[in-house]
Amino acid sequence: MKVTEHISNAKNTLFSLEIIPPKKGESIRNIYDHLDPLMEFKPPFIDVTYHREEYVYKELSNGLLEKKITRKRPGTVGICAALKHKYGIDPVPHIICGGFTREETENALIDLNFLGIDNVLVLRGDAIKSEGRFIPTEGGNNYAIDLLHQVNDLNTGKYLEEDLENPNPTDFCIGVAGYPEKHFEAPNLQTDLQRLKDKVDAGAEYIVTQMFFDNDKFFKFVEECKAVGINVPIIPGLKPISTKSQATVLPSIFHLDMPEELAKELLACKDNKAAREIGVEWGVKQSKELKEAGVPVLHYYSMGKSTSVQRIAEQVF
Repeated sequence: MKVTEHISNAKNTLFSLEIIPPKKGESIRNIYDHLDPLMEFKPPFIDVTYHREEYVYKELSNGLLEKKITRKRPGTVGICAALKHKYGIDPVPHIICGGFTREETENALIDLNFLGIDNVLVLRGDAIKSEGRFIPTEGGNNYAIDLLHQVNDLNTGKYLEEDLENPNPTDFCIGVAGYPEKHFEAPNLQTDLQRLKDKVDAGAEYIVTQMFFDNDKFFKFVEECKAVGINVPIIPGLKPISTKSQATVLPSIFHLDMPEELAKELLACKDNKAAREIGVEWGVKQSKELKEAGVPVLHYYSMGKSTSVQRIAEQVF
């Protein structure tokens, strides 16, 4: 079932989450151990992130360094199939531009279609860690909207190979990312909103936001989206604080504001255990207010750690 169908059929705010594939060599059992305690909250869909390649350097016997390309967290398509089989839940794989040619993207989408997966979240993706900025892959999509167009083409039966006879169209429900505090590369919020509207006009059916810790910023973002003609469901993304250092690390990495009250409480914590308690309390407060406002879904960035999400959900759902 499509994410938009889950939303339209729901009488109350839904619970969902995002997980990351285990590192290469680890077992999928890690995913199941993370998800099993959260099944009582009946998530209708679960996002699975896609990770691009990284460069690693291996020292040779002659002292020189050999540059190698590796993908440390493969398995997104396989995990999606496993979640659908084990839990009967609709997986939402992330599809990214970086690290993939258009042909590789098409092949992945064909696999997902064959597996009966109805949803994708299209993203540009991040720069390679060793590079200062995003550099498009040769033969790949440059921007999320280009990737969105490619998925839409498949939905109309248009494949890269133009001479196929009677090609079958796919029927993916396409989600995109939104940034309540502006994407860090956008010159201003209005430009960022227009780019988001362009994606909706091109066929995006719902939006999932970057994490935020100030609900007022989300509410303002929703109103500004409506003002420019964006009328698809907007799902707030939430992350429970788990360490004291995240008071400074998260604003730096994700280019967001940490509310003064939350930052003071975290910086005053003696250890990470105390910080996690603050994170749960803040997460419950955020979630209850958003749920009361009637958001369609509360979407949690769990990062493979279920305890805080579980404690928040127990008080909210």
